[in-house]
Amino acid sequence: QVQLVESGGGSVQAGGSLRLSCAASGLTFSNYCMAWFRQTQGKEREGVAIALSTGSTSYADSVKGRFNISQDNAKNTLYLEMNSLKAEDTAMYYCAARRCAWWYRGGIGLAYEYNYWGQGTQVTVSS
Repeated sequence: QVQLVESGGGSVQAGGSLRLSCAASGLTFSNYCMAWFRQTQGKEREGVAIALSTGSTSYADSVKGRFNISQDNAKNTLYLEMNSLKAEDTAMYYCAARRCAWWYRGGIGLAYEYNYWGQGTQVTVSS
């Protein structure tokens, strides 16, 4: 069965950096789209970044130029490098996965489209 386990969250001052990790088991990155979502209390879960099964990436406008999503196929681990963090980046961050056809070229999509989720890791940015 598919399992996703996030780590790397924490507290950081504005302008700082964090790297989140998502250890995946039970899936192969070449058959899945892997994404990071985030959620704050009272708000819907929003997509942050996606890595397609081809390796292409896409980002939400709010994080473009500051965040970088990457995959290590040998370790079956997904990463989210977050730089120039802002207070508004404070949220619970989730790793998510869904099967993707090789020809899929779409964006992050919505949370309900993803079948598998990690437990989340909290990121707090103080200004």
